[in-house]
Amino acid sequence: MPPPARPLARRMLGWALLADVIPLYPLYALLFADSGLSAAEISALFAIWSAVGVVAEVPSGALADRFSRRACLVAAGVLQACGYGAWVLLPSFAGFALGFVLWGLGGVLVSGAQEALLYDGLVAAGAEEQYARVNGWVTAAELVAQLPAALAATVLYAVGGFPLVGWVSVGVCLAAAAMASRLPEPPRGSGTDEDEDELSYLATLRAGLVVAANRPGVRAVVVATALLGAFDAVEEYFPLIVVGWGVPTAFVPVADLPIVLAGVVGAALAGRAGRLGSVSLAVVLGAAMFLFGAAGLADHPAGIAALAAFYGAYRCVLVVVDARLQERIESRSRATVTSVAGIGTDIATFGVYAAWAVGAIPLVAALGVLISVALPRLLRAPVAPDVTRSG
Repeated sequence: MPPPARPLARRMLGWALLADVIPLYPLYALLFADSGLSAAEISALFAIWSAVGVVAEVPSGALADRFSRRACLVAAGVLQACGYGAWVLLPSFAGFALGFVLWGLGGVLVSGAQEALLYDGLVAAGAEEQYARVNGWVTAAELVAQLPAALAATVLYAVGGFPLVGWVSVGVCLAAAAMASRLPEPPRGSGTDEDEDELSYLATLRAGLVVAANRPGVRAVVVATALLGAFDAVEEYFPLIVVGWGVPTAFVPVADLPIVLAGVVGAALAGRAGRLGSVSLAVVLGAAMFLFGAAGLADHPAGIAALAAFYGAYRCVLVVVDARLQERIESRSRATVTSVAGIGTDIATFGVYAAWAVGAIPLVAALGVLISVALPRLLRAPVAPDVTRSG
């Protein structure tokens, strides 16, 4: 990696690590259940979370393109902290729903802005070809953060229960917001004759939507990114899965560690996997989904090994597909187009939730196999000749 790119990579890694050391992550589904919510009500909360993304995803991406991607990351941390505070102060369906709305708004501010900030920063350093590698590290850091988060969750829950876990999570989010304020934000090229600084917010939004919808080489990979990203929703069910397999609640964070470690390894290998062809990526994804389905049919704690293999392979493919998308879009619309993929993910996630409610792991895995079959065609779509990496 060229030396000018290293400070950006280090700061992004540090921010990603801190932003995800959230003790509530491995326990919040159990918090909902402990507060008396049914499985249907918990799924409804997840649906509310996704609905916020559907409404706010693309507008937030245009905000990042028009104004400041770094400011979006700062605001995201503050909103997420407020959401967790609502969970602690109002432990009911209404309070949890409010928290998910705030967390959802924070999540959409990160979506698109994070990828755009990293890719354009690498472009400015002359290292855009390193995006899959660095973003794989960032994704791995986000997953590695779950390890200290799991240990902290175990200790904090034993000392002060869910309230202490929640307040510590609020503090971590605010610290991550402070760190985000120090991330470098390079100037953006417009890629057109018109200076992007003079574009209105609506013009920025419109330009990004046109690229996502009308440019064939972009449109197909947006679809692939959206469909594949929806399967990340299964992570929300991991604690419930292992509890259902007989693992005691106090040991759930520890039981999740092999799955998290596999995700870390998979994401970290994305730089190498980026050299694979579309058919090879589809084979990896299909095998991962087969293992996921087998774990569900086994219905035994030993299935944690299959879950880990699934999650590692899935994370690797997801990072590579995101890199294929970033290569096809220009700087001034990067966050908006990435957010279009994000809203597609939010919509597709409803399908994953519905599949889970009807057929649990086996049905979700079957849908994943179908996506793997379609993946080569989506990734082989022609690239429009006027797309530039740096814009």
